[in-house]
Amino acid sequence: MADPNDRVPGQALGRYYVDTQCIDCDLCRETAPANFQRNDEEGFSYVYKQPETPDEETLSKDALDNCPVEAIGNDG
Repeated sequence: MADPNDRVPGQALGRYYVDTQCIDCDLCRETAPANFQRNDEEGFSYVYKQPETPDEETLSKDALDNCPVEAIGNDG
């Protein structure tokens, strides 16, 4: 389960977040490319835009549900 106190830096404020357990597997970026990006320098994914549409919400939730290390959280 993602830890809201262990978030990676540079994320958009809001309910979805990525913590430091991220292994940079690319699943979230492939699942919800409108909301997740890669920090190339540090080698992790992060939420760069919170979901704004029902489709983005569904895809972000799918990314959370399928993250292999449970590094994506939702405070909402």
